[in-house]
Amino acid sequence: MMSIRRSEERGHFDHGWLKSFHTFSFADYYDPQYMGFRALRVLNEDRVQPGGEFGMHPHRDMEIISYVMEGALSHRDSMGNGSTIYRGDVQRMTAGTGVLHSEANHSPIEPAHFFQIWLLPAQKRLEPEYEQRGFSDQDKLNTFCLIASPDGRHGSLRINQDVLFHASILNPPNSLEYILNSGRHAWVQIAQGTVKINGHQFSTGDGAAISEQQALQISAVEKSEFLLLDLA
Repeated sequence: MMSIRRSEERGHFDHGWLKSFHTFSFADYYDPQYMGFRALRVLNEDRVQPGGEFGMHPHRDMEIISYVMEGALSHRDSMGNGSTIYRGDVQRMTAGTGVLHSEANHSPIEPAHFFQIWLLPAQKRLEPEYEQRGFSDQDKLNTFCLIASPDGRHGSLRINQDVLFHASILNPPNSLEYILNSGRHAWVQIAQGTVKINGHQFSTGDGAAISEQQALQISAVEKSEFLLLDLA
């Protein structure tokens, strides 16, 4: 079974300094049919204009992943972390018992484009944590690059949920096959480009929830980057 979520169907807000697309209900966007998928609760695609900032704000009991597509995003939090992540960098924060953080694009000329992904944790009231790592385009080229996993295997970030988070950059005429084990589900999000998944064509911003399909055949129509979350 495949449920397709087209880019133009997502919630969209233009705040001037921030242009945001919401795959699932978030903040002022509410759609009872799209409250999340399995442990995946939020999948936002954000473009922050030069100088734009999400001011200091709280989170609790959530695994939060930021995946940068373009530009740079500066991070500060109440754990004392301060860093800037660039194209290819991925940041993981366990909000747990509670954390404050801010994110900003301090570039005076370049926008920042990133995906913000929230996962419900397997356990509440965890100690807050922060981690970041870089994954080059070469790491993702024509393969499934493991970005995050429950045990941090193969150099991935460690998340407190039974989710395997992959990213791929696929060049035509290449294709990839992903095997979903019994009882597993997948969300695929096209970050840029055009691919075919089991015969269905997807373009930039499109996503799909996939269940009860063992094999995903993904082929590139044009150079594309996509995210694949393998969920319990």
